[in-house]
This record gives sequence, C-alpha cells and structure tokens, in this order.
Amino acid sequence: MSLHRLTLSELQQEFSEAKVSAVEIAQAFSKRLALVEPKVKAFISPAKKETLLAEAKAIDLKLRGWRRTSPLMAMPIAIKDNICTEGVKTTCGSRMLETFVPPYDATVVSRFRSQDYFLIGKTNLDEFAMGSSTENSAFGPTRNPWNQAHIPGGSSGGSAAAVAADLCVAALGSDTGGSIRQPAACCGVVGLKPTYGRVSRYGLVAFASSLDQIGTLTKDVRDAAMLLKVIAGHDPQDSTSADVVVPDYSKSLKTSMRGMKVGVPKEFFTDGMDPEVEQAVRAAIEQMKDLKAEIKEISLPMTKYAVAVYYVIATAEASSNLARYDGVRYGVRAAKEKGLLEMYTKTRQEGFGAEVKRRIMLGTYALSAGYYEAYYGKAQAVRTLIKRDFDEAFKEVDIIVTPTMPTPAFQLGEKVQDPLQMYLSDIFTISVNLAGVPAIAVPCGLSAARLPIGVQIIGRAFEEEKVLRAAYAYEQATEWHKKRPGLSW
Repeated sequence: MSLHRLTLSELQQEFSEAKVSAVEIAQAFSKRLALVEPKVKAFISPAKKETLLAEAKAIDLKLRGWRRTSPLMAMPIAIKDNICTEGVKTTCGSRMLETFVPPYDATVVSRFRSQDYFLIGKTNLDEFAMGSSTENSAFGPTRNPWNQAHIPGGSSGGSAAAVAADLCVAALGSDTGGSIRQPAACCGVVGLKPTYGRVSRYGLVAFASSLDQIGTLTKDVRDAAMLLKVIAGHDPQDSTSADVVVPDYSKSLKTSMRGMKVGVPKEFFTDGMDPEVEQAVRAAIEQMKDLKAEIKEISLPMTKYAVAVYYVIATAEASSNLARYDGVRYGVRAAKEKGLLEMYTKTRQEGFGAEVKRRIMLGTYALSAGYYEAYYGKAQAVRTLIKRDFDEAFKEVDIIVTPTMPTPAFQLGEKVQDPLQMYLSDIFTISVNLAGVPAIAVPCGLSAARLPIGVQIIGRAFEEEKVLRAAYAYEQATEWHKKRPGLSW
C-alpha cells in the first residue's frame, strides 16, 4: 500500500485502526518529498526527515497501551507560507520576510497542533499572495504536477501542487480573489473557500483584509468537510470572525441533489472562454441534472464590474497593509542607508518584487487625495451591488454553478509580461470574495493536453453544507477526482 496515495480520511482510518504507525507515515512522506519535490518545487520550507521521525516516534509512544487518536493525528499537512507557524519561517514568498520566524501560531495552526498533526512544510506562493500563477515568488515558480511546463495556478499554487503530487494528504491556502479555487482547478484537486468570517484570519499575513480567507486544498470533498470542521469557528483574536454555530459538515454529504435548485449565471459563459472548459462545465451541470437537481438560468448583471472593483479594493488594502514593511521592526533592512527616508526607500525597493510594487502603487493612487471617492469609494459602492446580485439570486436557487477558470493551466512565462491577461485568470472567482460567500472548486474534466478543468459551486453565506453536499454528489457520480498526474519521476 502506497500511503502517499491515500486521502486524508483513508489515511486517518488506517492510522486510527493501528494498521499503520506514525513512524511509517513519516517515512513514507519523507521518501515522497525526496523523490518528487525537486521536480515540483511546491515548498519554500519542506519538513526535515529527522524532525518528522522524532515527532512520529513521540506520537507512537503516546498511543502505546491506550490508542485514542484525533482526526488529524500524524496526518502530514502542508501550510501556505503566509500563515504563521511558531518557530518555522513564514516568508510570504518575499525577500522582505526571508528570515522572519513568527513567535506564535495562526489560530488554524494552533488547532492542528492540538491534534498532533505533521507539518510537512510551508508551501510556495505568489509574493504576499499577489498573483494567479505562483510565478511571482521570490524563491522561484512552482510547477504543475500534471505538466511541469505549466503553472499550478496561484497564489496557493504550492499547496495545490503539493496535494496533487501526493506530497501531503491536505493543505491550507488563502483566498483573496480565487487563490484557492483557481490553483485547485489547475491541479485537479478540491479547493474550498469558506464564508468570510467562518475561519479565523488571526496569523494570516494580510493582503486585502476585507477579502482574505483561509481555506483548504484536498484530494476529495470528504476531506474538505473534515478539515473545515477543524478550522472553522469563532475566534476572539479575530474581530471579523463570526460567532455562528459550526455544523458537522461530513453529515451533510449525500450522493443525491434531489430538491436542490442550481443557478447557472449567463454572464459566466462568455466569449473568450476555452471551448474545452465550457464543454466540461456544461457536462457537469448536466450531471447535476441527472442527480435530480433543478437547473435554472439566472443573471448576475454586476459581474462585468467585478475585476475592476477587485483591483481597486484589493490594491488599496494591500497598499495600507504592506506599509508596515519599512525595515524598522522586522524583516529585511537595506544596508548602508543615509538617513531614515533612504532606509525606507531602499528597503522597500530591495524587499518587494515587481508585482507587489505594482499593486502598492495602484492602491496608493486609488487612496490618494482627490481620487479616494472617485476610485475606492465608487468601488465599494459597486461591491455592494455585486453582493446584492448574489442575495437576489439566492432567493431563487440554493447554489450557483460556474466555471472556475476561463482556460486550463497556461504555460509558465506565458502571461508574465501581460498583467491584465494574468488578472483575467481570476474573472470567475473574484466576485465570490467581494460578496463574502463560500465556494468550492472540484475537478470536472481534462483538456486534450491532459490538464485539469474545474467547476465552481457557490453558496449562501455560512451555508457550506449545501456547497459540500452538491460537490460531493457530483464527485461521487464521476471519476474526475480519481485522476492523478502521470508523474514520470
């Protein structure tokens, strides 16, 4: 049995039934890391074999005589490198934080640690989560396990690639405009972005605070439900964390969609979409119809403004959040500066990459005197209209189904010199963040070039159960989630 091939729930069952030890799990994944990671480059800081084995031996010793396991005990899970981990570097894929070691854990990490999980490593990302391809990392790009010449998506590309390449059983990512769902679609895995406020953001290094949300990347929907149960819930350390009941998401999983009304927004099937993507998503909708769902065409008319609104709000918030990196308190500090102003200037010139600088400048302009109301104020007003579109749609339907990306994963370097085309990669995911609602991406096909295609399922705020139920029913009726990259190494 190849342990690295198992899903989280499968491996957890093997471990809880004492069919496999923590040491055997640590050895299997250490071997997998050594074999595959040099090709995929999913991690900035992969776990050391000796560290994993020491933790594994302690767990096996702890269970000797009285075997009582928790859901994540001895489970090798990857964490995106913009989520703080006490004593382990958190770089955000930036030279600015190249040597930063947090003195505390993010809330989601604390919950994992309390269950004795294995931190298999910190995954690569676009610098400060700003990007759609994981090419903007200061530590080099991650490669798609399905085809190393292609992107894994972004910004959580390292987490998605690690799951697809069987380097971990699951991973955490963050989603500001599609950064979990888009790489999930590119890598053929399941990516869940919860409702804004469902999961604590404490310890997540901020990009755009009103949009950021921590979520999961897993091999199947059952694992997504299992992980969400662990990380969801109110956190007094996060003022945006919602104090609402967290259900047992696994109990919502059913193989039928009977009684569910599915909305298909006409604005999401646009000119310029890859025909293979449209065909795969249309086929997924037909499959949902076969599962007894009621399909209804709907309209989300404000969708056409989503990209413009997002790139005003997100860059404005990024400009504000990244002002703290000044070379004074922590992170990189420029050498041989002549005075305070020059130190600030050189530190930010040397510490930030090109894409981060571009977004800081756009955001600073949008917030500047004389332009605030014209840009940021108007963007916030239109954001309200986008949310209102979803509110009206959900009066008629239970979930909304759309493509996740307009194309399969493109080649590395293909869009680096064309920021606008890169930004349009997130055209189908951005409005979900602006509205603050939950969404999941699940595999629904393969292109002729054998690159994954994903379908996106969107739900009402705090109704992740319906999203997971629909995703699970579709997944179980198809074989796409069982397709794995043809790793030749």
